[in-house]
Parts: sequence; structure tokens; C-alpha cells
Amino acid sequence: MSWFTKTFTSSIGRKIIMSITGLFLCSFLVIHLVGNLQLFKHDNGAAFNIYSHFMGTNPIIRTIEWVLVLGFGFHIYEAIALTGKNKKARGTGYVVNHSEQNSEWTSRNMGLLGTVILVFLIVHLYNFFWRARFGELDPDINNNDDLYTLVVSSFQQWWYVALYVLAQVSLGYHLWHGFRSAFQTLGLNHRKYTPVIKAVGYGFAVIVSATFAAMPLYFFLGLDKIQ
Repeated sequence: MSWFTKTFTSSIGRKIIMSITGLFLCSFLVIHLVGNLQLFKHDNGAAFNIYSHFMGTNPIIRTIEWVLVLGFGFHIYEAIALTGKNKKARGTGYVVNHSEQNSEWTSRNMGLLGTVILVFLIVHLYNFFWRARFGELDPDINNNDDLYTLVVSSFQQWWYVALYVLAQVSLGYHLWHGFRSAFQTLGLNHRKYTPVIKAVGYGFAVIVSATFAAMPLYFFLGLDKIQ
């Protein structure tokens, strides 16, 4: 077994991969969030449909999608492998000790939080990405250039809204622990800057998860109809 294989199948190697892919996925969340903010415009979905059409047809974006898939794949695989290895070694889950009670709970339940996010991701990708990309939308209701109508109709279903909001709560906790842990794993610790990283991570987790959660509630509560 080469040094490369040994390094990236060890616990620290897996944590490094999770940290790098996690920070990469954070950048995706920002881009995805900015694009989805078009949903809040009172233009009957015109801006959002332009954005979704661009994301679905631009060749550069289509290529980056594969990088994104690999990022998700490595992050999920390494998380499962690391959790299994830790359980086998210590009889417990993926635990990192922190002084704050909240972070201790988050550390102990990263597997649960990740599972909720994964279930949501599968449902979410099928409902929007798969149906729009592979032409399974109902032509009597909408077409592949009118993803906005699908979004609105999906966010009228209470169970989907509940799953969406629950997933964003899980995402918030996941980001809160994962953001700062990624910097710690990569050795980017400093007495002066670590508190800043923690504060930025907390703000990032709250803003991203809360804004995403606001989207289904915006339509479910009928706020889009208020001018």
C-alpha cells in the first residue's frame, strides 16, 4: 500500500478529505442560495427561470456539476467510513470534544444530521433536478423552462415543506460544527483568528440555513401573493 493510500484511508486523511470537500460544498451553497433568491422577486418567476435555464444549459456549469457530484460523493463516503471506523474503535459515534454544550451535541449527532440532509438531498434532486433535466415535468402544468411553477407547486405540499425546513435545521447544525472543524483539521488554528473563524462559521450556518428554510415557507404561507 502506497503512502498516498495509507494517508487518505487513515482517520486524519479522511478528516482532511471531509474538510476540503466540505469547504468546497460551502461555496456551492452560497452560489445556489444566491440563485434561488430570485424566487423572492414578484415577477412570476421570470428571473428564477432565466437563472435555472442558464444553470441547466451552460456547458461550463454542466461540467462543474460532475465536480460537484464528486465532492458530494467523497464527502458522504468519507463521513460514513470515518463514522464506522470510530464506532468500531471506540464504540461511539463521530465525537469531537468542545467546551460548548451545543457543539458537543452537534458532534455526537453529525451522523444523524448528515442522514437527514442526505434523505432530503435525494428527494430534492429527484423533484427538481431529475424531473427538469430528463423531461419528466407534466407539460399540462409546466415545461422544462418553467421550473418556477414546479417550485411553487412543490412548496404547497406540507410534507415537502416540513422535510425542507427540517433539513435546513440539520444543515445549520452540520455547518456550525463542520465549518470550524474543517479549519481545525487543516491546521488553521491561531489564538487571534480562531474566534473569528468560529463567529464566521456560526453566521454562515445561521444565514444559509435560515434563508433556504424561508423559501418553502414563503410560498406555503402565501407570502408570494402579498404585493
